[in-house]
Amino acid sequence: MKTRFKIHKALGFIFLCVVTLTACTDDLDITPNDDQTTLSNDLYANEGAYKQVLAGIYANLALTGTDGPESSNLDGIDAGTSQFGRVLLYTQTLAADQMIWSYENDPGTREIQRNIWTAQNPLLLGMFSRAHLSVALANDFLRETTDAKLDSRNVSTAVRNQIPAYRAEARLMRAMAYYYLMDLFGQANFTTENDALNTQPIAYGRTELFNFIESELLAIEADLVDAKQNEYGRADKAVAYMLLAKIYLNAEVYVNENRYNDCVTYCEKVISGGFTLATNYLHNFMADNNSNSAVNEIIFPIISDGLTTQNYGPTTVMVNGSVGSIEQNGAEVGVTEGGWGGALRVRKQFAQLFEGPFADDDRNTIISEGRSIDINDISDRDSGYIIQKYSNATTTGSFGIDLTFVDTDFPLFRLADVYLMYAEAHLRGGGGSASTALDYLNALRIRANNPAVLTAGEMTLDYILDERARELHWEAHRRQDLIRYGRFTGGNYNWAWKGNGSNGISLASHLNLYPIPTASLASNPNLTQNPGY
Repeated sequence: MKTRFKIHKALGFIFLCVVTLTACTDDLDITPNDDQTTLSNDLYANEGAYKQVLAGIYANLALTGTDGPESSNLDGIDAGTSQFGRVLLYTQTLAADQMIWSYENDPGTREIQRNIWTAQNPLLLGMFSRAHLSVALANDFLRETTDAKLDSRNVSTAVRNQIPAYRAEARLMRAMAYYYLMDLFGQANFTTENDALNTQPIAYGRTELFNFIESELLAIEADLVDAKQNEYGRADKAVAYMLLAKIYLNAEVYVNENRYNDCVTYCEKVISGGFTLATNYLHNFMADNNSNSAVNEIIFPIISDGLTTQNYGPTTVMVNGSVGSIEQNGAEVGVTEGGWGGALRVRKQFAQLFEGPFADDDRNTIISEGRSIDINDISDRDSGYIIQKYSNATTTGSFGIDLTFVDTDFPLFRLADVYLMYAEAHLRGGGGSASTALDYLNALRIRANNPAVLTAGEMTLDYILDERARELHWEAHRRQDLIRYGRFTGGNYNWAWKGNGSNGISLASHLNLYPIPTASLASNPNLTQNPGY
């Protein structure tokens, strides 16, 4: 069992940089409580603060404020619309062909799942703002850990020996924030620790962001902890390799370059880090996935704890939301019996991927009895199938500590994705071994107890796209996958409620990027609205 990274109190430490945030996030007002605001020099007088402030950067992925799940440190932005993992799930999964949210009066959800969003959508503002806050927190930490600052504080040798790894982790978290901004919005307010405070940020487009992310990840490699050698919940070399593999797999979308060979190379680097598939697929999505066999598969999680990190993040949403209005299956998954009353269901096209030889696949957690596959009325919670992928149950037969806020960590990156990326990049001309790619794909089938062994002739790009949906559904990848395959916009693949049509209609190509939020444009004239909005 790995040591779990303690982030539950760390978010309070982000307020040390209140006065420095304006330069990075002009559209945000960070609202601290007076007793949580500490001058940097006073804070860092305690040498333990360096690790605690680093933990605060990670905490920004899980928490929205310091005063419970309803609190938000982004003034004017609701906690429910700005939790990093939740808005990432909405922008990557709810916007595509796998998920339906029943309660369309929840701000922003109707427009996201019907693909009719505008620049005023609060979920898009939440994503844009939360990612920029990650950048700001990392920048502040880097400013406070220079050699000059450490010298001025007479920091001990023991702590100084840890600082290079800490700084590399902060740079990695910043690069990851820029990665999601590049993928979703194609632009970002760009700042580093070297920029003067309280100045207008420049705007970086996709090419500039791609080049920065790549160079940063390569530059910090030597200072990062080796794969699987850090505390659980902290980043290591494998996370950097994973991000590099991701940007290389999608490089034709981002910068119109073929980088599939590099994708294969960095997939191999991740795989060589000692990761193995969990013995059971569902172990990855249970309340003890920080200690069961999933710890060997999960490369980087967003930590969730039902007691100390209560938040309305992705796993809390999905476990409660997957309790059916008919089934009342909350007791099975470790939340209140009625859960959220059928908040989440699956779209028809996703359910059909588990027909035929995949009906008995372990990854098929669809519950269909007494339900129609079609959702003709989104508000009718009794129509459409539900799934039970995520749970607040443990492998030992117990449940998480709370019946609403789950203990289940969100597996942001895991080994199964690397296997699929390797096979896809190989088929797209990236080199590697055909037999190895086939072995990786069959390893996923074998783990899912699917007896239909894949043959070399069946290993196609279309198969991999479908297999990514079966393996990685509801893990915030699908929009990106469909865009890479040219099937998100246009009309060559339609799904239920795509483009606000019950059977799906063609989408305009500009929807491959989200708009820059109106509030962000107003605060930084260097940003420009994406075409089509």
